[in-house]
Amino acid sequence: MTVQIALPHVLAATAPPYEPTLLDFYPLIWWMVLLKVAAVFIFLLLTTIFMIWAERRVIGRMQNRPGPNRAGPYGLLQPIADALKLPLKEDIIPATADRLIFIAAPILSGAVAFVAFSIIPVGGNVSIFHHYTPLQLADLPVAVLLVLAMSSIGVYGIVLAGWSSGSPYSLLGALRSAAQVISYEIAMGLAFVAVFLYAGSLSTTAIVTAQIHVWYCGPLIVSFVIYLFTMVGETNRLPFDLPEGEGELVAGYHTEYSSMKFAMFYLAEYINMTTVAALATTLFLGGWRAPWPISLWSGANVGWWPVLWFLIKVFILLFCYIWLRGTLPRVRYDQLMAIGWKILIPVSIVWLLLVATVRAWRLDRHSAAPYVVFGLVIVLILALITMWDSAAQQRAARFAAAEETDLAEAGTTEPATGFPVPPLDLPHYHGVGIGNETSSKEVTGA
Repeated sequence: MTVQIALPHVLAATAPPYEPTLLDFYPLIWWMVLLKVAAVFIFLLLTTIFMIWAERRVIGRMQNRPGPNRAGPYGLLQPIADALKLPLKEDIIPATADRLIFIAAPILSGAVAFVAFSIIPVGGNVSIFHHYTPLQLADLPVAVLLVLAMSSIGVYGIVLAGWSSGSPYSLLGALRSAAQVISYEIAMGLAFVAVFLYAGSLSTTAIVTAQIHVWYCGPLIVSFVIYLFTMVGETNRLPFDLPEGEGELVAGYHTEYSSMKFAMFYLAEYINMTTVAALATTLFLGGWRAPWPISLWSGANVGWWPVLWFLIKVFILLFCYIWLRGTLPRVRYDQLMAIGWKILIPVSIVWLLLVATVRAWRLDRHSAAPYVVFGLVIVLILALITMWDSAAQQRAARFAAAEETDLAEAGTTEPATGFPVPPLDLPHYHGVGIGNETSSKEVTGA
């Protein structure tokens, strides 16, 4: 009597399991890994090219202008023309810059942007040259934490770029970016925890598998909305693009960069947009699973079809990026910090307590502890609402008292109308120097 033992890698080479697992990534086939690396690299580059073109065309339509329409049909060759133009620009390094760090900063930002996408599952198991493998470069038991780690490392490229440039405008943009990423990464991490509690894993493959019946954007709608806010803040896009505020910082942290170094920052921004959109798809929108009613078709989630559903979801989120840029103005920096620390983080903490209580109650309905915690969470929510309402009333009272004081000092009872402007008290406003060419030149600097 002989006993045959089927090893996981043997099974993987003969018949595809319905749901990918971590075992499907072992043993490693070197040419398969290289093929996946090349596919991810090419996909991110092509997505960046497409996004640059789509952003100009869509915003052009929103602003009643054509957008790029000269280079190629419908301007499709415009991003390629830009990519060819940038390397031909003069590569300038300021005399006061730290050369080594100045050169390394854009490389750091671009490299970590590529790494973060490696744990995104694009599809299920498919046959590639008679080997069944998941459409995913790599997976880990803590895969989602890799994205947070790469996001944290990526901001080092921005901070080092601003510091090494020797420019005050670049340094201010870098400091803004550091504060912004810290603020919004906390809320992003808290939004992830609710998904981990529901899926029972930090592996992206397991999270997609756990959404076989219901996508997490439904039961975890608050976490999904919070993540949508934080992904815009993490990628420094409008209305949260304060690190690049050209109105007050010229161009922010990359003011002193040109040629390929500037292109690396530009590339990293668009790759990060694709990564966070793909992560939102993986964690909240069922990953590569087909939407209803397409999911009723038995072959919807088999073979290469899941790649199509995945790309549709990702490009819908990327379109929302463009929509926000063409619609909303840039917020003030104090508003940016207030949204992160006063709204997103407190709401995330309270929502996480509520989700954890519900999960504990479902797992153990015979214990009184979940009911006690649930009651404490409700009391905490009511206390926060009361505190916010009281603080709002106090602010309104202070503003009213300050306005009454200003009106009393001005000797009027009618509030000022119109947009406030600085006093027009320059000398030539009062007739000084008019008719005198020398005085006029002294005042105007002509």
